[in-house]
Amino acid sequence: MPSLSLRINLDPDGRVGPGKIELLEQIAAFGSISAAARRMEMSYKHAWDLVEDMNRVFGKPLVAAQTGGRKGGGAQLTAVGLAVVSRFRAIERAATSAAATHMEALQAEIDAG
Repeated sequence: MPSLSLRINLDPDGRVGPGKIELLEQIAAFGSISAAARRMEMSYKHAWDLVEDMNRVFGKPLVAAQTGGRKGGGAQLTAVGLAVVSRFRAIERAATSAAATHMEALQAEIDAG
């Protein structure tokens, strides 16, 4: 079955899509940018760059990072970060629902091959 992948252009140089949203979800789940990066098989630097890009595009932090030290570091999503994830997933569900009939028609074309 064909699937839909959503990317939202936020400004001329910024967009958010499934990869960045998954990164935010992994940060929320593991409480760490480095753990999220490992889970997604990407470098910490790449994950950090993606977080910084999202912070720039939204004009405020989506992730609150704490530096290491005696108690260890960590990261958590800010209220804005949580809202971005929630809204993206809602938009994704709405788009998938709206496209379902057309996706089924595409699959029928493939099956008719």
